[in-house]
Amino acid sequence: MNRSELDTLLGKLKAELASGQAVDADLRQSLESLDEDIRKVLMQRPDEAAANDGEALLSERAQVIEARFATEHPYLANTLRDVMDSLGKMGI
Repeated sequence: MNRSELDTLLGKLKAELASGQAVDADLRQSLESLDEDIRKVLMQRPDEAAANDGEALLSERAQVIEARFATEHPYLANTLRDVMDSLGKMGI
């Protein structure tokens, strides 16, 4: 999985979020924050990304959000799982 494919998945997740059921403000903010942090990591050079301790937290945060989506918005959970899988394949 490369960065452009991950970017496409993030765009798909945003589109699904916009077109689906209303998502509470806290969950929406958590997802937007995660998206911003993923994009920051993707913009870093590989040596900078490897040194970033916050990267490990991205996966944990994504898992927490995914668990809420699985319960409250299952249509979004699959796309978020794809994003998480992509991050793992990229070593993030």
